Amino acid sequence: MAFAGFECARCSSTFGPDEATYRCPRCSGNLDVRVDFARADRAKLEADRDGSLWRYARLLPVDVPSADQGPLRSVGWTPLYDAPRIARRLGVRKIWIKDEGRMPTGSLKDRASAVVVQRARAIGAPRIITASTGNAGVALAAMARCADLEAIVLVPETAPPAKLAQLAVFGARVVLVKGSYDDAFGLSEEASRELGWYCRNTGQNPFTVEGKKTVAFEIAEQLGFRAPDRVFVSVGDGNILMGVYKGFRELHALGWIDRIPKIMGVQAEGSSPIARAWERGQVSGDWTIEEVVTTTMADSIAAGRPADGERALRAVRDTGGAFVIVSDAEILAAIPALGDGIAVFAEPAAAAAYAGLVKARPGGLVGDPIRR
Repeated sequence: MAFAGFECARCSSTFGPDEATYRCPRCSGNLDVRVDFARADRAKLEADRDGSLWRYARLLPVDVPSADQGPLRSVGWTPLYDAPRIARRLGVRKIWIKDEGRMPTGSLKDRASAVVVQRARAIGAPRIITASTGNAGVALAAMARCADLEAIVLVPETAPPAKLAQLAVFGARVVLVKGSYDDAFGLSEEASRELGWYCRNTGQNPFTVEGKKTVAFEIAEQLGFRAPDRVFVSVGDGNILMGVYKGFRELHALGWIDRIPKIMGVQAEGSSPIARAWERGQVSGDWTIEEVVTTTMADSIAAGRPADGERALRAVRDTGGAFVIVSDAEILAAIPALGDGIAVFAEPAAAAAYAGLVKARPGGLVGDPIRR
């Protein structure tokens, strides 16, 4: 592995591998994992036949799991579909759809949980706790089971019954919380401190981004190490967006791609504190993220107090991207549009990214996605 330590995204302080765990010890800002890329080798990567995210082991801060760890060993390397029918429909030259529904538990969250579980094993943590509206908890439950670790998942009592059933199937200890995802998040942090359990929470555990950045690695490699012009990302707490940005940023630093794509964040209208801060900041320069009460059927991106909003705003600004807000009706319309356009079935949280593209196109936020 290539774990070199941490760097604070807010104050830029650096720490050794054993000098921090979650947030910055000096300013409580979110931490970035520092990776030593001395062993990075693009030729060896391209020759590798490993069909999982572990093909990027030289770019990751954790060890590769053993072959007998089932789905934990097979996370990643999902299809990237060329979608000409959708491109013609929207009047854009090229559009690609990354289908994360092919993951072991059906969502991108498997990437983060796989890496966090490997980190937990490295530090000898027997239990992992997280707050979740569904997908992150299911992903953790499955990956932890593969590694013989106990998963404790705190979910709002309004979580979809199907997600609760998945958690039970994977053997997680499920705790229903009276309140929102943000309430569950706070309780899980408190439990982690008091009981010494390792916490997976996005925006708190820096290793979640390390798993999520691999989706950017795959997109670039599947395009022949070309960067797309823009990447549309569904946004709840901002952590997936940050992972996408970090992945492309690292490939650019290595010289493997010639530029970083514009990152386009998409939030549901009923849960859009980061996008609202973006809108205010464009006019006033005030990037303060104000807490909201969430009201959206896209439960997996419902976060009224986003834990990684600060870094998400910075990533979008630094890449020349933007935020788009979509209604639940627009999200629902995106589901059959993807099914008809490329035969991909997306749940609401994932479909929000496509809804954002549809909404951004007439507004002038999308040009020609590929420079030839």
